[in-house]
Amino acid sequence: MTIDPRITTIADEAIVWRRDIHARPEIMYDLDRTSALVADLLRQFGCDEVVTGLGRTGVVGLVHGRGRSANRAIGLRADMDALPIEEDTGVAYASQTPGRMHACGHDGHTAMLLGAAKHLAATRDFNGSVAFIFQPAEEGGAGAKAMIEDGLFSRFPIDEVYGMHNKPGLPIGQFATRAGAVMASTDRVEIEIEGIGGHAARPQHSIDPVVVGAQIVTALQTIVSRTLDPLASAVVSITNFHAGSAFNVIPQKATLVGTARALDGKVRDRLEARIAELSTLIAQAHGATARVTYERGYPVTCNHAEQTAFAADTAVAITGNDQVDRDLAPMMGAEDFSYMLEQRPGALIFLGNGDSAGLHHPRYDFADAAIPYGIAYWSKLVERALPL
Repeated sequence: MTIDPRITTIADEAIVWRRDIHARPEIMYDLDRTSALVADLLRQFGCDEVVTGLGRTGVVGLVHGRGRSANRAIGLRADMDALPIEEDTGVAYASQTPGRMHACGHDGHTAMLLGAAKHLAATRDFNGSVAFIFQPAEEGGAGAKAMIEDGLFSRFPIDEVYGMHNKPGLPIGQFATRAGAVMASTDRVEIEIEGIGGHAARPQHSIDPVVVGAQIVTALQTIVSRTLDPLASAVVSITNFHAGSAFNVIPQKATLVGTARALDGKVRDRLEARIAELSTLIAQAHGATARVTYERGYPVTCNHAEQTAFAADTAVAITGNDQVDRDLAPMMGAEDFSYMLEQRPGALIFLGNGDSAGLHHPRYDFADAAIPYGIAYWSKLVERALPL
């Protein structure tokens, strides 16, 4: 691939920005420093408008092209938040804040979109407008939803929206995406079981919530294998089982906590209903009670077909056809970019991060070598979507 020398120069700057953000990670909505840095850079680049405080700490930079006859605008989104993980990379720019690190590459996402903003603000070789969207709280806080509720799409007339995420294991310089469901919905399940506590030596006078809970855990595993179509994709995982405090006491209560994930809205509905049914009926069969709380989190990340094809074609223009996978296997992880795709047509694409540690791992680090590809992709996407 031959990258525009101007982008290569900007990529060198973006590496500096990325490492600065990496060394000073902030989490969820508490992104005062990161948001201020992003807003300051956007102003230095000459953005026509910079809005801060959208979704609490989100930032949007607006750049108009040399041509305005199209009266169209597209949005490009990057996430900014880090994770509550202790870093173990040993790099010179490692986190300076104990217990926090950029273990998902949002520092790289932010730097690449800043690089594209600088390039496009300088060239303006497009017809219409671009909104550079920097969002908080992707890691569980639904920052995309917060920005939408704070007027993202009403204040900015965005016609289409695009996102990009790095992917460990995919070679640097390669891209991957797919039309339709690409990432799962993610929901939280809590089941509170109440039986009758008593002495462990006299179980006949108790209703043991541990036994009830164990049977519920086992039964929930049959939802995917025996309730759903074998071709449907879903996950039900109970990850916490809390009960009792003494070796010789049958507890009064037990609590199960876990997650349910799906790649289809109807399957998601079925998971919710069946988890409640099985838990309640199994508890009743033992004379206990079960109260199920099912909290819906991020929806399915569903790429729109036309925009996905366009995104893939743009990646091909950057790296060549053999470097772009258009049929990426769906993943059961979740993304709050899904909220934006519910509001506007668009697509999420993945950029190779090479042979790095996995996402959310203490030794993960975003690959600086991927930055020129990301900036080039964003820039080419705008120029192709809004041609002069």
